Amino acid sequence: MHVAIYSRTLKPKDVPYIQETFDTMYRLGIQPYVHGAYFEQIKDHIDFKSPIDVYEDYDYLARQRVDSIVSLGGDGTILDTVTLVRDSGTPIMGINLGRLGFLATIGKEQIQEAFQSLQSGAYIIERRSLLHLDSNMPLFGDAPYALNDFTILKRDTSSMITVHAYINGEYLNSYWADGIIMATPTGSTGYSLSCGGPIIFPDSGNFVITPVAPHNLTVRPIVISDDAVVSFEIEGRVDSFLCTLDSRFEAITTEHQIAIRKEDFTVNLVRLHDHNFMSTIREKLSWGLDRRN
Repeated sequence: MHVAIYSRTLKPKDVPYIQETFDTMYRLGIQPYVHGAYFEQIKDHIDFKSPIDVYEDYDYLARQRVDSIVSLGGDGTILDTVTLVRDSGTPIMGINLGRLGFLATIGKEQIQEAFQSLQSGAYIIERRSLLHLDSNMPLFGDAPYALNDFTILKRDTSSMITVHAYINGEYLNSYWADGIIMATPTGSTGYSLSCGGPIIFPDSGNFVITPVAPHNLTVRPIVISDDAVVSFEIEGRVDSFLCTLDSRFEAITTEHQIAIRKEDFTVNLVRLHDHNFMSTIREKLSWGLDRRN
């Protein structure tokens, strides 16, 4: 079995868990492939039992046909991992070395259990939909998609911007705000939630449009079908704005015309049998807990 390892950065407090990760893989006979930049960070801190194969990008992983990719970190690390997996269908297993962990739901204390489940196939695959960005000018290279959300935000100024939104070519609204978020069900527990958006179940077949600090208090988040195409035009007192797909960003101008639709492929997330979306939101949002008792 071949498993790729990806993480952003090495934190000293995580060294014991990373060592346990590799020890478990060696014990189970799993061949690890480690992202090149991450390997340079950990090579002097981890005791490798055999030579390590290093990969750099999607093309290498596609040639090696890895069975799965393990993300060591938080939800942001998984978002990075999606750009390595793309449309290959390779399952992503997130081990949470970060904080909240709506996507990286496997705890540090479950590392051995997680790899045993991965090897034996005793896990559940959750297929998560993505957003795809189309633009009249090139944006985001060969990865114009997002697992969590797409945003347009003001940049370098305190002045609000105006975002004109259309659904399937029909005018929806002009948002006077600091920006606008369009999120998948997966992304509904991220930036959209912090701006007052609803929590949406992963398989609900919807997108949510959430304004960021809207000037009109009657403007509220709305939920739409994920078979809709939503297009945006931007106005403001400056010519430059910020456009993001998950944790990646680019500068755009009033000349950009952007349309967001559902991506043609999905991402496969690995879930252990003792986890589900309801238990995750209860745990991460502390639902049902009364700290007075």
